[in-house]
Amino acid sequence: MSRTVLISGATKGIGRALAERLVEQGDQVVGIARTGDDTFPGDLHTVDVADRGATSAELQAISSVTRIDAVVNNVGLVRPQTLEEVTLDALDAVLDVNLRTAIQLTQAALPGMREQGWGRVINIASLVALGAVERTAYAAAKAALISTTRGWALELATTGITVNAVAPGPIESELFRENNPPGSEGENRYLAMVPMGRLGSPDEIAAAIAFLLSDESSFITGQTLYVDGGASIGRSPL
Repeated sequence: MSRTVLISGATKGIGRALAERLVEQGDQVVGIARTGDDTFPGDLHTVDVADRGATSAELQAISSVTRIDAVVNNVGLVRPQTLEEVTLDALDAVLDVNLRTAIQLTQAALPGMREQGWGRVINIASLVALGAVERTAYAAAKAALISTTRGWALELATTGITVNAVAPGPIESELFRENNPPGSEGENRYLAMVPMGRLGSPDEIAAAIAFLLSDESSFITGQTLYVDGGASIGRSPL
């Protein structure tokens, strides 16, 4: 059965890999991104989610013509700062884009999901929710997403709507490579965190998300799946 999935941050990395995977299996994709992309495999809406008013207007336009069956809250914002350097403006911005946007998108889709008695909400968290240097704001935002995942799952447990989170470890995306070229100190630092000794791919994360969006995951809710090469359980012995 074809379903319509709303994805934020849809044109790059995990969002793009998921969009391509879902379309290949016959689903419809509605994407939200800050910049346009003529090659996007679905219905792409261009909006800066940092603008809550513009985001609200775009979501109203989408929901007025399309029933959303599932939401993937993928968009994120990182502002690396040490504790001494954290600014309140940066904290507000990171919490706003990572958490407020997830609430806004999910609220827009809820009426249709409730009406049909079926729905999926996937929040993209992060390994850094377990703790990372220079990630005060980002780790707090992703930890909040994990917490809200559990709360939403309880609220919606009898509705046919499941709510889960996927927490990726280091992923070889365009953004990662811009900041961490092959062989760089940054890449080596991330690789040292992962017992498997390699980076993950966007498609590996997309595969986990696609399962949680499927009918086969219907008895799973309120969970956080770490897709991180074992990084969340600790480093392997040398």
